Amino acid sequence: MTGEQLPAPPPTVTPETELFWRATAQGRLLIPRCDDCGTSVWYPRRVCTACGGRNLTWTEATGRGVVYSYTRCHVPAKPYKGIESYFLAYVRLEEGVDVMTNIVGATEVYVGQPVTVVFSPVDETAALPRFTPTTPP
Repeated sequence: MTGEQLPAPPPTVTPETELFWRATAQGRLLIPRCDDCGTSVWYPRRVCTACGGRNLTWTEATGRGVVYSYTRCHVPAKPYKGIESYFLAYVRLEEGVDVMTNIVGATEVYVGQPVTVVFSPVDETAALPRFTPTTPP
């Protein structure tokens, strides 16, 4: 199972995440960055997790990262019921944040593996950012 058949359930959109989800529908990965201390913040919120600042600006991420940790799921729960197996991982983006996601397009995954973002459309308003292995530059 390479993950291309994974379902793309609709996300829960909040005021803090609305711009993020709209950008994913356009194939863009946005990350909040604190204007006060320069820290990238994940999961989107109104306050910087490093300094408590409230001056956050959405910045476009490179979409590149490495697998920080992963597991291969063999007993999927809804909405993945019926999928033989799939990879769930934390990807550390170049911007320094760890994103929980699926690894798709892979039969094997390893810690330190370079990956790049791909988007699985949910509908016209959102897509799920997932990652696929890349070859090192």
